[in-house]
Amino acid sequence: MRVPQLKEKPRGSQKWIQNIINACPELLNIRIREKVATLFGREICWVSPLKEDEFAEYRDGAFLKRLNLQELSEELQQFWPKNGPQWDALGRTTNEKAFILVEAKANVPEMVSICGAKDEKSLNTISERLAETQRWLNCQRTLVDWKSGFYQYANRLAHLYFLREKAGKEAYLIFLYFIDDITYDGGQQVSIATSHEAWNSALKLQKKLMGLPARSLTGRVIELFISTNEINTIEQSDADLPPPT
Repeated sequence: MRVPQLKEKPRGSQKWIQNIINACPELLNIRIREKVATLFGREICWVSPLKEDEFAEYRDGAFLKRLNLQELSEELQQFWPKNGPQWDALGRTTNEKAFILVEAKANVPEMVSICGAKDEKSLNTISERLAETQRWLNCQRTLVDWKSGFYQYANRLAHLYFLREKAGKEAYLIFLYFIDDITYDGGQQVSIATSHEAWNSALKLQKKLMGLPARSLTGRVIELFISTNEINTIEQSDADLPPPT
């Protein structure tokens, strides 16, 4: 499914992921390469959310097609019920050998989510796949049901498992946490700027509750922290450049 995201005033993580992908993608690319040695020297091409594509986000078979992995669509249908994760950003290396999935957050409360599936068959499939993912990641004793509390995080991990383990693809899952986001609505501040330290504390608790040992995520899951001030600075610098002659 292709989901256009054209809004007059996007805010929070949606605003910042659109800005960084379209205005300063190399800022993100550099941070990714710093964390993933296997991507060093490889050019990353972002295929969503793009301004010329209505900032569309993708899910289910459409996200695979966007990555030129449409041959996996039928396998994904067997793996996960319809209406799976809607990806904040998708990228691939220009040789189409590595694939990058991005989930972005701007504030700690965005970390909390629950499974909205109602169909019993779908719920059973989701539970089975999350259990497979837990075994793949060598999870320790979990203190929360992965369908409750941190479901978005969990189902993103499951799709990474699908691509890496089931499909044998070089795939990476980026959790992108924006620092210093302050959003106003009608002149009123509606979000609290989140510091690097606040993110670290929240993520440490999340992993403990989910039973995720840090070593199991190494090389597969990457956490990035980027200040909105950096994005604003680059955008302002580009705005100040004289028009091309």
